[in-house]
Amino acid sequence: MKVYLIAGELSGDRLGAALMAGLKTLYESEIEFRGVGGPLMADEGLASQFPMNELSVMGIAEVLPKYFHLKRRIRECADAVLAWQPDVMITIDSPDFCLRVARLVREASDIRTVHYVAPSVWAWRPKRAAKMAKHIDQVLALLPFEPPYMEAEGMRCDFVGHPVVNEPLAEAADVDALRASLSGAVEDPVVLVLPGSRRSEVTRLLPIFIDVMERLSQERPELRFVLPVAGPVAELVREMIKDMAAPPVLIDPSGLSSQEALMRKRAGFQAADIALAASGTVSLELAAASTPMVIAYDVSWLSRQIFKRMLKIDTVTLVNLVSETRVVPEFIAENCQPEAITQGLLDLLAAPKEQSDALDLAMARLGRGDQDPGLRAAKAVLDGLSTSKST
Repeated sequence: MKVYLIAGELSGDRLGAALMAGLKTLYESEIEFRGVGGPLMADEGLASQFPMNELSVMGIAEVLPKYFHLKRRIRECADAVLAWQPDVMITIDSPDFCLRVARLVREASDIRTVHYVAPSVWAWRPKRAAKMAKHIDQVLALLPFEPPYMEAEGMRCDFVGHPVVNEPLAEAADVDALRASLSGAVEDPVVLVLPGSRRSEVTRLLPIFIDVMERLSQERPELRFVLPVAGPVAELVREMIKDMAAPPVLIDPSGLSSQEALMRKRAGFQAADIALAASGTVSLELAAASTPMVIAYDVSWLSRQIFKRMLKIDTVTLVNLVSETRVVPEFIAENCQPEAITQGLLDLLAAPKEQSDALDLAMARLGRGDQDPGLRAAKAVLDGLSTSKST
């Protein structure tokens, strides 16, 4: 069997790797993988067509300068699929890129197309479901309330669960060692700082987060800060924090295997008492580690105006949405201000347990305790292939 995959960012790389592992477990014959992915997908046998981080761009204004380059990459991916003629093409998240590839592939072939991670049509741009139905056969959904939106437009949609629920936790010894390695007393509170994995996110958010860290240090001098950094933006982060009086301790994946880097990151998540994080999948990773959080996010002025007019929901945090609560504080767009974020974190430090029930509920609804989501996704893909061949 031949499988072509595209992932555009680190969260997609994790999904792709788990899916590939599931396919290798379930499929009895040889499988060949091609496409675009990151280090975890490489560990499962994918040689990326080009570096995945070229696709990690967020926000309308941020995409515009790279428009022609991304358009070339879309064409290159579609041409590679059409030349290779795989049994299935699986695109993972990054809908603005991936669904354009799928459209070109479907216009020129009948190759089966699967999109992993349903676009957030319940949040904004609801017409995307109808548009993608023209060139997507099957959707793999991470969130339990998503299948009806996809099925209403004629696509098969399988809720497969979110992989974060079954990812291994760090060993207690690794967590203790990380806390012991920080300056100050072992019992001093640890604040995890997560400004995102994309260059555009870090450039926009980290200056705000640095301001927050400095304000918090003045209010609570005993606080210790830890910042897990994504490999592609490690040098940028180092440059941006170098002038801080007391910079955060970086958890840097440089020189480590992908698995070692993940375990160090997980140790940081579990060692933290609270977290300040960019909006996105990271809120679910924090929930899996039972780490209370505050979410802060901003984009360019142009992107902000467009998103505000299109947004259909009152929260962008996945933990809030899945748990059907609003217990995770958000500081979004014009509210992404250091003073307000600092107060939100101080309030959370004073009462961190208020989020615990919502974090547990979100994990249960996302499939914690059920079959591994990567295996469920692989089963859905193979069943979809089998069903399509029999009709």
